[in-house]
Amino acid sequence: MGREWIVALAVLLCAGRAAAAVERVEIDQRTPFAGSLNFGDAGSYEKIRGVAYFALDPNAGIVDLKTAPRDARGLVTFKSEFLMLRPMKAQGSTLIYDVNNRGGIAILGQVDGKSPADNDPTDARDAGDGFLMRHGFTLLFSAWTWDVAPQAPGARPLVFAPPIAKGPGGGPITGKVENEFTVTAPAAIATYAGMRGLTYEPAVADDPDVILTERARPNDPRKPIARTAWRFLPSEQPGGPGRVSLEGRFKPGVIYELTYVAKAPYVTAAGLAGIRDLLAYVRDHGIDGGPPPARTLIFGISQSGRVIGRMLHDGLDVDETGKLAFDGAFLEVPGAGGGAGFNSRFAQPTRHPSMLEEHDYPSDAFPFTTTTTRDPVTGRTGSYLDHAADAQGKLPKIIFANTSTEFWNRDASLIATTPDGAKDVAPAANVRLYAFMGAQHYVGRSDTRAPFVNCVSTTDHYLPMRALILSLDRWTGGGAAPPPSAYPHIADGTLVSVASYRAAFPKGLAIAPPMQNLAEPRLDFGPRFDGQGIADKVPPVHGAPYGTRVPAPDADGNDRGGVRMVELMAPLGTHTGWNERAEDTGFAWATARFDGSFLPFARTESERIAAHDPRPSLAARYPSRDVYVAKVNDAARRQVAAGFLLPEDVERAVKENVGLYDRILAHDPKDLSCRYLFSTTP
Repeated sequence: MGREWIVALAVLLCAGRAAAAVERVEIDQRTPFAGSLNFGDAGSYEKIRGVAYFALDPNAGIVDLKTAPRDARGLVTFKSEFLMLRPMKAQGSTLIYDVNNRGGIAILGQVDGKSPADNDPTDARDAGDGFLMRHGFTLLFSAWTWDVAPQAPGARPLVFAPPIAKGPGGGPITGKVENEFTVTAPAAIATYAGMRGLTYEPAVADDPDVILTERARPNDPRKPIARTAWRFLPSEQPGGPGRVSLEGRFKPGVIYELTYVAKAPYVTAAGLAGIRDLLAYVRDHGIDGGPPPARTLIFGISQSGRVIGRMLHDGLDVDETGKLAFDGAFLEVPGAGGGAGFNSRFAQPTRHPSMLEEHDYPSDAFPFTTTTTRDPVTGRTGSYLDHAADAQGKLPKIIFANTSTEFWNRDASLIATTPDGAKDVAPAANVRLYAFMGAQHYVGRSDTRAPFVNCVSTTDHYLPMRALILSLDRWTGGGAAPPPSAYPHIADGTLVSVASYRAAFPKGLAIAPPMQNLAEPRLDFGPRFDGQGIADKVPPVHGAPYGTRVPAPDADGNDRGGVRMVELMAPLGTHTGWNERAEDTGFAWATARFDGSFLPFARTESERIAAHDPRPSLAARYPSRDVYVAKVNDAARRQVAAGFLLPEDVERAVKENVGLYDRILAHDPKDLSCRYLFSTTP
């Protein structure tokens, strides 16, 4: 420990001014991982747990940091728990920092196929198929956000305790917050925090001036509910989100909203600076005697990808010495990129808009593209990367990867078009854009239709993710670039309006396209928000919506353009990025937040004709099982050649698709359950 203290102190003292830095690292645990299992050429791994201690320059461009308590040097200090999985032979290893999602490790579940028990990777089961270990990556996780709801006993979520902003003389800062919530079934009691999250509670307990409203759609007028008709209840468990009860019960199909004055805002973006500074520290010093990484990548899924987007927007990818904290970034399903949330007063990191929910929360805002565009409504010009270059003008290599669902629910088209959705915008040279067609936000595994109308999409976009992670590693190391961007375009007709999508979608199917997708409004939080991150208008005023588009469907209803994976190259049915909400859950006009749909082709021509299905049957497409197997193998080979499938994953891709083919043929279409879509064997 003494060596690390000395190195960290030297870095701090040599800075020309007070600088953001990791001042010291304390190691709490260092043990073999997975029982010293050998992961091929990478060998065995170890697990390291510890705490990093930070000091931030209060002028670091973070909202409210100047108001946070400082130490005798004038710096704002805090700490963060971290976890590292590192090969014992770590020399030359690439480090991947996984931005945790609501406190939970994400990359192992999606890339290696197994989310670790209790968020604490320990044994061989927690390594899944060991993909990241077999390829020798060092994995790093740390706490960055505070709004993580309490979890089951034994779980170890990564939860951050940020500095708290203070008012003049050290008094509390107050401000309005809104908390939108819905229920999917009638309920006497409801939680009003965001998904699996926490919120700021009222500054005054049981405040009589709190306003509870209801409305049917996001843009409808809010109707107040009498204060005597509802009351606050204690959280279900200590430290959990607050609850309210309502006379006559909360009902599906209603958007409820609590608005009140809160106090003591967290300096939320200190967590983002902590990510940056931990990566910079490991880049220069390693951890606990280990070598520094050969290069550093940052990876984020959904909320976590939006965190990376905010870091890039605000220049928080560059440390206080002017160096890049990471060489490459992989933003998985970030939608429009996440350039608005996480760095404002009273930020609620877990909130984000979809077609139905949370349109009042800052999540995405202009600029969306990585080359310069102009917003025709506001007249502003800019690029996503305006502040992301280091002191020498170098930018990290970046991959954006969305699924079809993000075009319907998360404004994903905006990262490739002008803000009005009128023209294509090419990405910067250091950026690749990929759209996994027919896939949903996560790989579907639900064997029931509820709470939606259709069975979920079965497309496995985790396989191209694996290939692209290795591509990004090679690219940042000076090797071959990843495949060219594969994203739908306006110019070639693969990116269209919802009206055009509906007109082109095959008629007479048992699934029907939505009437709209998300078109996020421009939000006006008042004059201080853009410069200081302080909202004076809560809820915000909605301005003109951005112009968003969706991928065009082919004759089968499968999306065109982008990355058409094996499932669409040798299709067994229609995979969409949208699903309809069941009537009894309310909001039947809206789409599921994260889920797509799958409707198999009829097995035979006679079944197709009887069902009035315009799509050719499986028998017409594939006269025999052998023909289908050959087509799947050919599709997999073409995906390998294109760089979206690894040779080591061909067998898995073929097995998944041939297995689904067999289960569809064995399934009675009169059985409306979805159980047949998924294998009962691993």
